[in-house]
Amino acid sequence: MTLVAGIDSSTQATKVVLRDIDSGRLVASATSPHTPTNPPVSEQDPAAWWSALASCFGQLAEHAAQIRAISVGAQQHGLVLMSGSEVVRPAKLWNDLTSSEQSERLVAAAGADWWAATCGSVPVASFTITKLAWFLEHERELAAAVDKVMLPHDYLTWRLTGEHVTDRGDASGTGWFDPSGNEYRSELLGQAVDEPDTWLGRLPRVLRHDEAAATVTPAVAAELELGPGAVVGPGSGDNMAAALGLGLRPSDIAISIGTSGTVYATSDTPTSDSTGTIAGFADATGNFLPLVCTVNAAKVTDAVAGWLGVAPERLSELALAGIGEDLGPVLVPYFDGERTPNLPDATGSWGGLQSGTTREQLALSAFDGVVCGLLEGIDVLGARGVDTGGRTFLIGGGSQSPAYRRRVADLTGRVIVVPHDKQLVASGAAVQAAAILAAEPVDEVAQRWALGTGDAFEPELPTGHGLLRARYRDVRDRLFAAEPPLPAALNP
Repeated sequence: MTLVAGIDSSTQATKVVLRDIDSGRLVASATSPHTPTNPPVSEQDPAAWWSALASCFGQLAEHAAQIRAISVGAQQHGLVLMSGSEVVRPAKLWNDLTSSEQSERLVAAAGADWWAATCGSVPVASFTITKLAWFLEHERELAAAVDKVMLPHDYLTWRLTGEHVTDRGDASGTGWFDPSGNEYRSELLGQAVDEPDTWLGRLPRVLRHDEAAATVTPAVAAELELGPGAVVGPGSGDNMAAALGLGLRPSDIAISIGTSGTVYATSDTPTSDSTGTIAGFADATGNFLPLVCTVNAAKVTDAVAGWLGVAPERLSELALAGIGEDLGPVLVPYFDGERTPNLPDATGSWGGLQSGTTREQLALSAFDGVVCGLLEGIDVLGARGVDTGGRTFLIGGGSQSPAYRRRVADLTGRVIVVPHDKQLVASGAAVQAAAILAAEPVDEVAQRWALGTGDAFEPELPTGHGLLRARYRDVRDRLFAAEPPLPAALNP
């Protein structure tokens, strides 16, 4: 049996799945945790990612000799700086908000319209270019030693192969890559560095989506107990890999509730949004992945569960019991600042609290606040011409919560599909590995593996979801009236 390995290196853990290349059958999987981070400062040692990956392969040792191809999906945007084979400093992750000042200056200097037209996105603190600007302002004495700049998935691909490469999907989240032209742009990089041509030479080579990075090195094959010559795919960012794992088709929408929240779709044309609401990413198939991201998602309901002294599962039960004619309070869940809208210094706020407010209503408001914030993204994608009329998937850890399932269906007014596969990023990476090994298009692999199948949930609130979302917008706008104005797309 020929196996392919898909790797998901997330903020919280590394996960590896092994699948049969012909049927896609899951043969084995393994997980190894990462050290937790706490925004606004969110950093990790990249060497710990490799240790976690090696731990996973150790758990899968009985199958290692059958692995013929590997690909890496990983958290987007993180800044990894290397000097030779050594990491210069801990990696700043996507949810590190310390570069919010730099992001504001970068946008102010060139203008939001210019950024959107040149790289498809307006950089916020999540984007890698803002983290590089922060590094050069605060730790310039380390800059001379840097000879390679990487993203998290690039680092793991480099450890596997020794090749300094990336893919266009993950590169499109840096702020210095043009996904329409498929190239780095020195004028983008020059917004953050003094010598852009020098820094261009430190960036990874961008592989085609169907191009292998290399084979694993003999030293890595020995360390992970792999057979010789295992091929390594180009890899990609976690959202791009998850889209592969879903078998996402044009007009389909994915709503992901995890550490962060995302809403995205596939498109054969690039998206440019000068409000900064949509990130105009590339995908892992040669097309595009317009995406809206929120910083605050499942951590919000976890926090509220802690405040109420209940387990997350019990919070879900309380929330479902709180659904009724009395609409209760509204939570605007910007607990750790927010990326969409771009309010890095914001905090969470409740509106409509009364002395008679119940625990059930508080619980429900936590789920509704997260969901309403994400559903703004579907509205904005549609307003920018992205077809959102197809299937609606709910993924991420939040998809296992009955309350999230119910409220996403209720507040969208759509049937939602919760996939059976709970490791979509790793499975998407495995799809890519299989396609590379077999020299086959990824959509053919996805079709053969019957990806995207799951359980359907219908809305139980056939009317009234528009009223609930309108109340959320009203409270949000009143609470943040003193903040910078929200993009027009978020104020229909």
